[in-house]
Amino acid sequence: MKTTKEWEDQAKRLLKVELTKQGITYAQLCDKLQEIGVVDSEPNIRNKISRGKFTAVFLLQCLEAIGVESLQL
Repeated sequence: MKTTKEWEDQAKRLLKVELTKQGITYAQLCDKLQEIGVVDSEPNIRNKISRGKFTAVFLLQCLEAIGVESLQL
């Protein structure tokens, strides 16, 4: 069974991989999130992702903002 830390690391890797695939920086992610009505600062976004402690809602918002339509787990 996975630990909570392992789940957090998997979520963090998943989001970072998608950002890298799309060639999107944290600053660009911040702008794209604002375009869909999610207001957050770049440092806060960077910290959330770095820690891997974010909600499923935040993950979905990020994925939608960067145009991800499907994922491979």
